[in-house]
Amino acid sequence: MKIEIKKFGTLLTSRQLGKEALAALEPSLRNVSEKEGVLIDFDGTMTFSPAWGDEFLTPLAKRYGDRFKLMKSDNPSVVATIEILEEANNFKFNRAE
Repeated sequence: MKIEIKKFGTLLTSRQLGKEALAALEPSLRNVSEKEGVLIDFDGTMTFSPAWGDEFLTPLAKRYGDRFKLMKSDNPSVVATIEILEEANNFKFNRAE
């Protein structure tokens, strides 16, 4: 399953909005099979804060483990947020090749 983050907006900044985005995605996640991967696409995202990312990405990474991957992004906001989340949570997100 590929999740396009831009579907939740281009300015992803608050913890509450991150929680709401994950809740909105939950019905679709029920259809993810045991072997299917979950891929996050940041294309089209302008601002991506650690608060939003922690409420959205961190639970998905914990739930799907090695099947959860992030696509490469050149957006400095996305890159910085991922680094902050990795340091704060003491783990590395898997990257799509």
